[in-house]
Amino acid sequence: MTPQPASRALRFALAGTAITALSACQVPEPTPQDQFFAAFEPYCGKSYAAEVVADNQPSEAWQQELVVHIRDCEANTIRMPLHVGEDRSRTWVLTRTEKGLDFQHIHLHEDGTPDAVSPYGGHTIASGDAQMQAFPVDDASKALFVENGLEVSTTNTWILSFDGDVMYYELTRPGREFVVAVDLSQPIAEPPAAWGYDGKE
Repeated sequence: MTPQPASRALRFALAGTAITALSACQVPEPTPQDQFFAAFEPYCGKSYAAEVVADNQPSEAWQQELVVHIRDCEANTIRMPLHVGEDRSRTWVLTRTEKGLDFQHIHLHEDGTPDAVSPYGGHTIASGDAQMQAFPVDDASKALFVENGLEVSTTNTWILSFDGDVMYYELTRPGREFVVAVDLSQPIAEPPAAWGYDGKE
């Protein structure tokens, strides 16, 4: 028997509802920034040796043992203290936002109070890829640098990247190159807690 028009309309309506429901259940494809953020997962909670591999303005301050502790991995935030010898003032903070990824440097004194130049960093303005993301200095950081006589830093770009078992942190601007390589191939002993650590800085 040939379906009546009303029956055909009902079938189309039900089919459309099913397709809509199926589409709603589909998980969006991860963006390059999602993939980059997820690349930290195998290393969460572990510490790794690091070294300065490029520095066109070398200083004794960086000629010490370096340790990066990929300490806290939350749904949208990763905190990574960088220990420079006995100096435990630095923490890198990578945050997933609605527009991409944000990368900040937190500097705390030994008593837990923030440094005058903290926080500072930048936000992605391009999609990048699963292995590399760039963070041009943001407006708040530019203002902070100017306020503290660090105008030269208002052209900073920070780059985080992975190459095999190595993570690179790079600071670049005209006339400046500074690169730290983090050896992810072998975890090392966990360092003492970063200064001022309360799980939220």
